[in-house]
Amino acid sequence: MFADLISDVNNALYGKILIILLILGGLYFTLRTRFVQFRMLGEQFRLLREKPEGGKGVSSFQALMVSTASRVGTGNIIGVSTAICLGGFGSVFWMWVIAIIGSASAFAESTLAQIYKKRTPDGCSGGPAYYIEAALGSKPLAVIFSVCLILTYGFGFNMLASFNLQSTFSGYGFYNADSSPWVIGIIVAALVGYCLFGGGKRIISVTSLLVPVMGVIYVLVAVLVIVINLGSLPAIFSRIFADAFNGEAIFGGFSGSCVMYGIKRGLFSNEAGVGSAPNASASAEVSHPVKQGLVQVLSVFLDTILVCSATAFLCLCSGVEPTEALSGAPYVQASLQNVLGDFGPVFITVSMIFFAFTTLLGNLFYVDKALTYILGKVPCKKIQTASHIIAALVIFAGAGLSADLLWNIADVTMGAMTIINMPVILVLGKYVLRALKDYDSQRKAGKDPVFHAKDIDLPHKIDYWN
Repeated sequence: MFADLISDVNNALYGKILIILLILGGLYFTLRTRFVQFRMLGEQFRLLREKPEGGKGVSSFQALMVSTASRVGTGNIIGVSTAICLGGFGSVFWMWVIAIIGSASAFAESTLAQIYKKRTPDGCSGGPAYYIEAALGSKPLAVIFSVCLILTYGFGFNMLASFNLQSTFSGYGFYNADSSPWVIGIIVAALVGYCLFGGGKRIISVTSLLVPVMGVIYVLVAVLVIVINLGSLPAIFSRIFADAFNGEAIFGGFSGSCVMYGIKRGLFSNEAGVGSAPNASASAEVSHPVKQGLVQVLSVFLDTILVCSATAFLCLCSGVEPTEALSGAPYVQASLQNVLGDFGPVFITVSMIFFAFTTLLGNLFYVDKALTYILGKVPCKKIQTASHIIAALVIFAGAGLSADLLWNIADVTMGAMTIINMPVILVLGKYVLRALKDYDSQRKAGKDPVFHAKDIDLPHKIDYWN
């Protein structure tokens, strides 16, 4: 009954509500910012080289890496495979659409996070909870959003990442469907718990170094598969666009349509408009809020246009036809094995280990930020210990639960965050547009833009840009 209820809520959210919010909201910001995601692409790359304001603190690039580390994970591999197997080739097109127009929403929410951020003893903190409270004066709604974030990242996403990680072992001879998920779950939970309790600095530093390298290697392997099967690309593009605009594929049984799967998996992967990345964006020390908004656009492009597309074409070029039975890790493994032999499944397993592990830790960074906001201070030792134990138990439980249930739970909790965040950034969008206009005018005058709240007639009380 619980699984059926979650599935019904999930279908209602992605059947109408979120499609309207995400597409119309993204189009609004795209048009009102005059296609900022394309118009200022060169500026986005230029800003990556800037040092933090005052020479200390978190740089734009570092904040980008934090949000990208959370975005790039198991969803880029398993999520894309699931979308193709269940929604068809056309779902790839709709993932691109939600990334392209959603990047404008990502720009807006990260700019707002910078405008309304607060000074803290260890730097700056901000995000949707902060701009909801400061601009709308609604502490209860800000707390509700923070609770939704904890449910999404601490429970939904982490259970799903744990399941996705263990599922990559299902093709090996030693895997036992009854016991292996739980054994792998215990190992992963123990490693994450070790890091959370402060003993894993070496593991964190090693994975922080290896995951970007693994990301580059993963894309290069995907490119290799595509090059080997280069002749099949025209037919693949043709099928992607044909399925994307096929009336039956779009509207026939909408809960299983390519549009819904493309939007769900695209949103799960790039998180544009969800309200998670602004928590990292607020920590950057920059001279103007728009700078970090522009940098976050790149994170969406890197995640969906680059890494998700790499997975999609890796699979579609392999000659393995997607089916519901292959949904998830098996389709990616079968695709690589068909092209590269036994190396393929091993490579995907290694990639998933690194991607999933750092995703788990990155998600819990957001949970800690949300707890700090709710409590109004850094949690005491007892609360931290309790939250870390719960986090480890959730990761353990996720390894052995149903894939369909976990995808639906993650989609519902993520949808709840989006339903709160998107209307808020639309209401506050005028301040984003004023900040962008101020930034544009200073750049045209040959200046390095500097921001003051009075420059955009900001009526709300803030403590950073006065």
